[in-house]
This record gives sequence, C-alpha cells and structure tokens, in this order.
Amino acid sequence: MALPTRTLGSGTTALTVSAQGLGGMGMSMVYGTRDDVESTATLHRALDLGVTFWDTADVYGPHHNEELIGAVLRTRRDEITIATKFANHLVDGKMTISGDAAYVRAACDASLQRLGIDTIDLYYQHRVDTSVPIEETWGAMSELVQAGKVRFLGISEAAPETMRRAHAVHPMTAGQYEWSLFTRDVEVDGILATARELGIGIVPYSPLGRGLLTGTIQSQDDLVSNDWRRTNPRFQDEEMQANLALVGRLGELAAARGITPAQFALAWVQSQGDDVVPIPGTKRRTYLADNVAAATIELTADELAAVDAIAPYGAAAGGRYAASAASTLSR
Repeated sequence: MALPTRTLGSGTTALTVSAQGLGGMGMSMVYGTRDDVESTATLHRALDLGVTFWDTADVYGPHHNEELIGAVLRTRRDEITIATKFANHLVDGKMTISGDAAYVRAACDASLQRLGIDTIDLYYQHRVDTSVPIEETWGAMSELVQAGKVRFLGISEAAPETMRRAHAVHPMTAGQYEWSLFTRDVEVDGILATARELGIGIVPYSPLGRGLLTGTIQSQDDLVSNDWRRTNPRFQDEEMQANLALVGRLGELAAARGITPAQFALAWVQSQGDDVVPIPGTKRRTYLADNVAAATIELTADELAAVDAIAPYGAAAGGRYAASAASTLSR
C-alpha cells in the first residue's frame, strides 16, 4: 500500500515523504510502560500501510527508540525516510540542551551507530541552545551534510528569527512544531509565515493533542500512574473537563462526516497545506490503522469554518507544557 506523498523544503533541499509520518517517542517514554514487541509490530505494519516517514530522537528513552527503530532499519532501510534529533540530553538526571559544534558531531555519530545506518535522512536540532550562536550549531550540521552523514536539516521549536539565521547558514528542509486543533500557535506567532516565506516544510508533532483529541481519554483515571500527561497542564482536572467539552463539539463534526475524532483531527492538520506532514505517534497497530485512514480525508470549507468557530487559537485550557519545559520553546 502506498500513501500520497508530500514535499518538505524546496529546491535542492526538498525531501519527498509519505503524507503522514509516525512519531516514535511514545514507544519509549512518557506515555506509560514500553511494549517492544507491539511497538516493533507497529513499525513493520506502518511500512506495510505506506507510512515510511519515521521520527525519533536520541533522547527518547534515552537512546531506546533509536535502537528499537534501528532493528527495523537493518532489514527494511530502503523503505524508510528516517528523521532523528539532537540537543536534548540528560546530565545527572537533568534535561540539558547542547548545541556546540563538538556535541553536534558526537551526537550524530552516536545516532548513526544506534540506528545502524550510514546516513540520516533528516537531522533536527531538537531545541535551541541559547548559550551557543545558532550559526555555530548549524555550521556543524552543515558539515555533517558535506560529510555524507546527513542528507537534510531541520529545527524544532525555534523562533522565526532563529529559523532565518539557521537557514542562512544552511538551507532548512523542515521545522517540527506542535500543531493541532488544541495548539495553533504557529498560525499566529510568525513561525508558519516564516517557514513558507523561506520554503521550509512543517512537521506537526502531537497532532492529536497528546491523545485528548481522540476522545478516548475522559479523565486522569484513564492514564497509567507513570504517564507524563498526569503532570501536563491540559490534563489537570478542571482544564481537562473544559478541553473535553471542546472535544465533544469537534466529535459531532467527525460523527457527521462518519469518521473518528482522531481521523477528523488529523485531517484538519493535513488540510493546512501541502507542505504540512503530521507525525502522530502510537505504539499500537490498532491506533495506527485508524490514523492512516485519515491520510486521504479532505475536509470541506464548511467543516474548516466550523472548526475555527469551535476551536480557534487559544481555545484549549492549560498550557502546552509545565513552566520548566515551556521555557525551551521558540527561542
């Protein structure tokens, strides 16, 4: 089976990928207990369904997700466009962001080894290290391209001016940002406008609102005890109930169309432009099939207008992250 394709970037830095990707983070951290057997089956099933654009990062696990995906890459490398990231890493149990040239080179070599490949298709700077000029970080990343270790470059959660400065050092193929019916910041903070001005594709992560938009989560009781979402502002009792009220109204639009709330939410993200490739994450084959079915759904102008009336920018209750993590966004 083949999905439609979309192109991230432009000119010599254009990368054509499946119109929907797969995010790997939840297979290895934050959303409860790992299940490597089911996750591996999900990865293989994704390829069978045409989802060939995979997203991981060295910090996911840490390291576990790259190793998990690496096991599949060893037998099906030619089918996969692999994206991974550097910058976020743990030092003495504390999340640290590094962007100096030496760290960039070392992180890339380590990811290549864990993934078991010679070249990373798309290499993202996961977060911006404000102690290092972006020109140094991207200079080192550009050297990785010249060395053949990386094909294309991207950035995640960087401010518009930072994107411009990085792009001036080496043309950027993609920017990865949270974007969903509950997180529409890129539409108003200049990120989307800047990306399109520069010919940079957008890869939305958490397009299902970390599961809230699926309608399958009704309270914190639906989350296992070690699920990170229990600490997320949008999943606190009062905020969650307000958000679920919005999900209910959006669910009515989905029901009228004859699709699931998750499919409607993904179709909405995909409808934002041909330069947009969402990467919903799942570690279960059942959810994967539901997500993939959304890849060819096109919403009507009336449906898009109804969404804007129900869930405009700022409609979701609670912040995207707790304060400590939020401070690393759009720098």
